[in-house]
Amino acid sequence: MTIRLLLVDDHAVVRSGLKMLLGGHEEMEIVGEAGSAEEALAETERVQPNVILMDIGLPDKTGIEATREIKEKFPDVNIVALTIHEDEEYFFQMLDAGASGYVPKRAAPEELITAIRAASEGEVYLYPSLAKLLVRDFFNPDRTAEEAANLDGLTPREHEVLTHLAEGASNNEIAESLVISPKTVERHRENIMRKLNLHSRSELVRYAIRKGIIKA
Repeated sequence: MTIRLLLVDDHAVVRSGLKMLLGGHEEMEIVGEAGSAEEALAETERVQPNVILMDIGLPDKTGIEATREIKEKFPDVNIVALTIHEDEEYFFQMLDAGASGYVPKRAAPEELITAIRAASEGEVYLYPSLAKLLVRDFFNPDRTAEEAANLDGLTPREHEVLTHLAEGASNNEIAESLVISPKTVERHRENIMRKLNLHSRSELVRYAIRKGIIKA
């Protein structure tokens, strides 16, 4: 399957470099580029990419806001943050907004390729040094007892839905995989978040990694 890529970065030289880097991979096709959040939203609608590489520092809105807006309008599009920012504030905000991956611009090209491929398959990819932020967070002693007691409250079907959600699958993808309706998936999602006392995507991913449901 061809991975249709949209490049979002306000620096034309960065986009040019990415096109040179990624254009040599047969399974990847650069279908568009954008230099702002508004352009990114318009281009997403126009070219219908599978994966978006999203910078955080955009001139009109942040990449976090752009990610949230795109995921709300196009939930099946997977977004990988490609940014200079490596602090936990931006990291967790991008996960909350719906990003399926987070890669610093200093990363080796192979790391970016891996993240793109993972995102295209509906998986979550976290750069190793940033995944440590999750490790530190979920070993917080204030969370351990509560989380340890919560998992048994899920039904077998909720376990399945949780796994798919943590891996970055959309409601439609989960529905197709489990042969249930998207509305049923949404009800399961609401029950999972309520039972586990989770309030965002990043909390769900941290929880799933802690429990060994997915791996960082």
